[in-house]
Amino acid sequence: MTTGPAGGAPRAPGRLGVPVGAAEALRYLTDLGLWIDDRRKQLDAIDAAALNAPNQTDRDALTHDMTVSMALWKAIHDRYELLKVTFDSGRVGAVQAEQLSTLIWGRLDVTPGVGRDAERARVPSAAEGALAVSLPEACRLSDAMTSSLRARLALEPSGLDIGIRVKAIREGIERLRDQIALTPPGAARDKNSADLIGFQQRLFDVTERAKRGGDVGGYLGPLEIDVAGRERDLIVAASRRHESERDAATARTLITELAARGDAIRAMQTQCLASLNPAPKLAVPDVRALGAVPDDPDAVDALLARLQLVSRALDQAHETYARALGERDQLLGLMGALDAQAAASPEIDAQERADLAPLRAQLADALASTPIPLVRARALMAAYQSYLQAVTRKGL
Repeated sequence: MTTGPAGGAPRAPGRLGVPVGAAEALRYLTDLGLWIDDRRKQLDAIDAAALNAPNQTDRDALTHDMTVSMALWKAIHDRYELLKVTFDSGRVGAVQAEQLSTLIWGRLDVTPGVGRDAERARVPSAAEGALAVSLPEACRLSDAMTSSLRARLALEPSGLDIGIRVKAIREGIERLRDQIALTPPGAARDKNSADLIGFQQRLFDVTERAKRGGDVGGYLGPLEIDVAGRERDLIVAASRRHESERDAATARTLITELAARGDAIRAMQTQCLASLNPAPKLAVPDVRALGAVPDDPDAVDALLARLQLVSRALDQAHETYARALGERDQLLGLMGALDAQAAASPEIDAQERADLAPLRAQLADALASTPIPLVRARALMAAYQSYLQAVTRKGL
């Protein structure tokens, strides 16, 4: 099997956006299928050992990582099945080659709690957050978590060659180095770099002790757990950064859209205040006041929540001012319709027309005012409409 740097999951071909050819896809799918089968056997053994742990506290402490590991396996297995369908026994054209690349390097959602049978799920999926990673990241995360679980449960055979375990730790440290290089500069990167130096020193001490013939079993287990745990944390952090970048792009788009909507609604507000009295007075928020999109993922989440509030406030202001301006237009249209009705009604006599004339003049004066006195205009409209209906129905 063509494995990755640590002898774990196979190395994925290409990168996102680069089509995957039939030959490299075949190699990867063959190796990935073997890895998936082997990983399932490992997880079953780990699960059985966790369930049989004599200490209830130990069993509970393993629940989270075991649940996530099973969910990872399920997500990887499902994506593998899609890859096989797309590969279609080697019938890979240009379209299929691009689809294979997308399936390998695109987003893979992992929801803890769905990776094992329902009766075996010890933690509901609602209690866990979904994780979005690529297929290679999911495989590396599975390697790290499986290694950590095996070490915590002491599942390594007692006679296992120390050199093999040391080699696995050394390769894990190299993967950590690669992950740290991808993290943005800052305090977190400095801390991870310092911890990496600490892991290297601990590994050096273990190997030197082994050369002197000393027992290193008690030192290897904790080091394996720490290295695997840190690799897991870095993979998850990288996934969160990618999610944050997408969220930041969404926030920037929303800010642009909300700014344009806000400007238009403020223009409507100005028109409404100038043409109606009384006019509704709702604040129209300016999304620009929230400032630029921050870099911190938590701050981006908070910004998206505030943008939703701004959007709802703009919806309310738009509806309110549009309804007010709509009433103005409705009054003007109704006066024209009533005028037409009066002109087309022969049953209205001269005295009645003389009564209607001042009502109509006062209504027209009110509607021509700036701003329109809405209370007076409504009352005059009601009087004009009521009198007109009365005189046109007198013969009925």
